[in-house]
Amino acid sequence: MMNDFITVWSERGLLLSGLGNTVLLSLLAALAGLLLGSLLSTLLMSPRRWLSAPAKLFVDAARCTPFLLFAYIVYYGLPSLGLQFDAWSAGLFALTVYHAAYMAEILRAAWTSQPRAIVEAGIAFGYSGFGLFRRIVLPPLALSSAPVLGNQVIQIIKDSAFLTIITLPELTNAVNSIQSRHFIPFAAFVTAVLLYWALCLVVEVGVSAVGHLAEARR
Repeated sequence: MMNDFITVWSERGLLLSGLGNTVLLSLLAALAGLLLGSLLSTLLMSPRRWLSAPAKLFVDAARCTPFLLFAYIVYYGLPSLGLQFDAWSAGLFALTVYHAAYMAEILRAAWTSQPRAIVEAGIAFGYSGFGLFRRIVLPPLALSSAPVLGNQVIQIIKDSAFLTIITLPELTNAVNSIQSRHFIPFAAFVTAVLLYWALCLVVEVGVSAVGHLAEARR
């Protein structure tokens, strides 16, 4: 059994390359998803139904669609409509759009629980629309919703493993390649589990730091 883990370590170049792709992909998707989710949350909170209704429809549709199926649609389905993606672009697009819907709902729920006085003070100082959201609403919103957003980032990391189906060379794809060449599935996949766990622990530490910052600001 130990020899199997030694074999996995001998393929560390491939393993670290896959890990690096997973980290980069998850980080970019989390940042882009948060930006898109912030925009969607402003539409969800809009009093204008022609803005809020399509946003709500999109969020509900995304949240009710399995991510694996959504990734299939992006990579294999959209080319039939003339939208061609390589594996990296398709993976990043799928993760961003899919999880933006969840982040939008998280921010919307946190927004509705914020004291109305904060918004009224921003309006009194001349802020409105997205400027009001970005400068007045979003900072305390991000702090208060950090634990839930952190959980969503962890979900992004885990969902990135599904992108092996579109041949994106992320961590799961790398360990699958290792185990298929050396026939050591247990050692290969346990190594992947430990690496995913390590990434999620980093996110948890970051969320904890944000939580301490939020407590210090109160």
